[in-house]
This record gives sequence, structure tokens and C-alpha cells, in this order.
Amino acid sequence: MMSCRRFFSIPVLSVIFVMGLVYYVTLFVFIDDWIGLQSSAGKLNSLIFSFLACLCLVSLSICVLVDPGRVPSSYAPDVEGSSWSGSNNGTEARKCDKCFAYKPLRTHHCRVCRRCVLKMDHHCVWINNCVGYANYKAFFLLVFYATVACIHSTVLLVCCVFKNRDSYAGNVPLKTFMVACGVFMIGLSITLGTLLGWHIYLIAHNMTTIEHYDSKRALWLARKSGQSFRHQFDLGVYKNITSVLGSNIIKWLCPTFTRNTEDAINFSASRDS
Repeated sequence: MMSCRRFFSIPVLSVIFVMGLVYYVTLFVFIDDWIGLQSSAGKLNSLIFSFLACLCLVSLSICVLVDPGRVPSSYAPDVEGSSWSGSNNGTEARKCDKCFAYKPLRTHHCRVCRRCVLKMDHHCVWINNCVGYANYKAFFLLVFYATVACIHSTVLLVCCVFKNRDSYAGNVPLKTFMVACGVFMIGLSITLGTLLGWHIYLIAHNMTTIEHYDSKRALWLARKSGQSFRHQFDLGVYKNITSVLGSNIIKWLCPTFTRNTEDAINFSASRDS
């Protein structure tokens, strides 16, 4: 189910506004003042940045519109078998104390959405939606492309300032504007880069944000008893990546290709966790 109404929230509209502002300033200030939009290098940089901006917009749209994952109404735990493949022990049925319904492994209740979300990572106010099984790849690629675009814009800003530093020196308003742009772009690049690094770590270990914080106690107990700890769904870096980005490497960076190797109900588990 998709709902365009999610776009009409202040955080989502703020994200779209910032994207538009950065796009306009990068093309019509940084590139134009550096080498000109009509030059070959100017056209190339404009094309690359426009492509990144389009990918960001597509990824954002998927994040906002796509349902992150709803527990099927017909779902019932397999009490005789196992709840995930790779495990030879039956697991205790999990029931949500708010929805009063059974929920699969890695499913959590979102207080904002007021329902359970499959493989929930977190609720993100900037997309006015939960980040879960069906839209996590789009969310990751949104952060990835936004980070690359911000770094690209920052590099163009630096090139522009170095070329025109003499003309900027005598123009206080313009100099103030460029300094403000520099502070904003560097801050945005660092923020998005940190978020990207965090989610690369989570994907490499096949964890969600919720599972990471839940596993801290298990890690502490394992270290206290002199044992090693491994997240139960950690299957190795490559398999962990394919479980999120898909099995086709060519389509890893395509936000519209969201087919996962897992079905959101049953998950492969590490035998030595």
C-alpha cells in the first residue's frame, strides 16, 4: 500500500527543500562560478550531480511511499518446527502485547505507526515512515547517494572558492554566503557520512538498529563468561549484503530493485552464534 499523504509532513518537505536548495546552489553558483555551465567540464559535473539528485529523489520517494512490511493477517508461528532456517531448536512464539497478535522474528511494534513492522530498523521522521524489510534498501541508498552528492558539492565549492578567492575578498556579503555554504555542506557531509558508515556496519553484520542495541547485553554476558559472541543472523559479509541489496550485484545500487533473499518471516541463522 502506498500513501502520498506521507509527503505532507514538515520533516519530509524540509528534506525536499534542502535537496532542491543544494541542487540549485551547486549548479548555478559553485559550477557556474568555477568553470561555467556551458563548458565541457561544467556540463559533465552538472550531469553527474543531476543524476545523483535524481537517484536521491527516487530513493526518498520509495522510502516514503512503500510500506516497510506488514505482518500477514494469516501469520501463525510454527510451534512444531523452527522459526528460522538453520536452527534446529524450536523457538517460543512471540506475541505483541499491543497488537495482540503473533509476530515473526525481527518484527517490532512501532509506537508511531501503531503496528508491527517486519524486520524493523527504526522509525524515521525524515521520511515520515518506518524503515523496515521492504524499504531498508531504498533508505540505505538514499543515505549513500546523498553522501556522495554532498561530497561532490563540497569539492565543487572548494574549487569555486580557490578560483575566485581574490574577487570574494572584497565582497563581504558574497564571502559570508560562501563561508555559510561551506559550513553547511561540510556539516551535512559529515552527518550523512557518519550515518552511512553506521548502516554499512549494520548491513555487514546483518543487524538492524534495534538488534544492535538488544545484542549489547548478550555481548557483555558472553565476554563476562569468556565466550565469543556472534549475532545469530550474521552469515558472513557477502551473504549479509545480498540479504539487503539483493543477489544481483549489478542491481545493488538500483533503488527500485528491492527483491530480498529473505522473505521477512523466515531468516537464515548462524549455527555458531
